[in-house]
Amino acid sequence: MLKDKVFGVGILSALAVTAGGAYAQDDCTSRGALDVMYCDADGDLVADAPTDPAELKDPSTLVFAYTPVEDPAIYEDIWSPFIEHLEEVTGKDVQFFAVQSNSAEVEAMRSGRLHIAGFSTGPTPYAVNLAGVEPFAIMGSDDGQFGYKLQVYTQADSDIKEMPDLAGKRVAHTSPTSNSGNLAPRALFPDLGVVPDEDYEVSYSGSHDQSMLGVVAGDYDAAPVASEVVDRMAERGLYDPADVRIVWESDPFPTTSYGVAHDLAPELKEKIKEAFFSFDFSGTALGEEFSGVSKFVPITYKDQWAVIRQIQKANGVEYTPQGLAAE
Repeated sequence: MLKDKVFGVGILSALAVTAGGAYAQDDCTSRGALDVMYCDADGDLVADAPTDPAELKDPSTLVFAYTPVEDPAIYEDIWSPFIEHLEEVTGKDVQFFAVQSNSAEVEAMRSGRLHIAGFSTGPTPYAVNLAGVEPFAIMGSDDGQFGYKLQVYTQADSDIKEMPDLAGKRVAHTSPTSNSGNLAPRALFPDLGVVPDEDYEVSYSGSHDQSMLGVVAGDYDAAPVASEVVDRMAERGLYDPADVRIVWESDPFPTTSYGVAHDLAPELKEKIKEAFFSFDFSGTALGEEFSGVSKFVPITYKDQWAVIRQIQKANGVEYTPQGLAAE
């Protein structure tokens, strides 16, 4: 397995090496929010493939990463059936890389050491704009539905009954770049009668898992978390749903995006996408872990991440190395 030391340089220094440097596409007239390394001539908001065939990559070994989770070792086993399928379809060896942070994952993709990855909802725009990721799939149901909800949990016997009751309480957010764990609450909660960092002090837990476990333990009075994460935690017996209560929940947001590096050879990209869309979840560890989904559904960053970009814009988010490093 690849280790974090492979990606030893920090996100700020790694991105600074290329930002504005020799790799910048100085002849590009349209890139939107993309880093200077990339161009977006077709207006789809993701990096175009290199126009020079010599810059296209066709590695003998593909590196795949799933978004940072509490126990990466468990998820390496869970993803094994899919990785085997990916190897069969592409004819390539595939290695699983257990990332420790969103910054490390984006850095690895930008540096060319990561080729395929799942990025959490909030960090996806950073991956697109700083690392040239092309999102193309999301986990969904047979009818093509997908998404998760932002839910606010408290203890079952808490005196928090409505959102304004969060005032003066200990509330855990996950991390600065997290959509459901921080950005969406900051954009949506004021209209519900409570303003983060004004009505209550934000404590960053580091992850949805830690936020939820902190609520169960009484370390926090409440926490906004992603429904898909806490559902999986409950299924694994990590907490008793009877110990907590939902105060409020949102309409659905998109879940983890799955994307490829923009500079992979077109034929290889198509094989990778074929592997995703032909994978059968039934009877696999992946299907058991992600209940309620049965296949990968096609998406585009421009369409499905519009609401996320809106939330991030409302929070003054800029897709810079400094913004990602703050995570």
